[in-house]
Amino acid sequence: MTVGEKPTTQPNTWWLYLIECKDGSYYAGITNDLEARYEAHVAGKGARYTRSHPPLRMIGARPYADRAAASRAEWEIKQLPKQRKIGFLKGD
Repeated sequence: MTVGEKPTTQPNTWWLYLIECKDGSYYAGITNDLEARYEAHVAGKGARYTRSHPPLRMIGARPYADRAAASRAEWEIKQLPKQRKIGFLKGD
């Protein structure tokens, strides 16, 4: 999925996703159900961070074959400065 494109559901796929919060910050996470996870964040039932920094929009998501690969990617994106996160998500 590219930035701004709606992801297609693929069974057994894990996703690294990036959310823009209302204060301009980014939140990165992983899930195997993008729609349900984003809705949880919007409803205030997602991560602690998005409860105090409500989501504005889903920037994009990138598929991974398994949870371990998605977890490694999540760690990597969280180490990057904000201005490089979208490029990482796009695979740049």
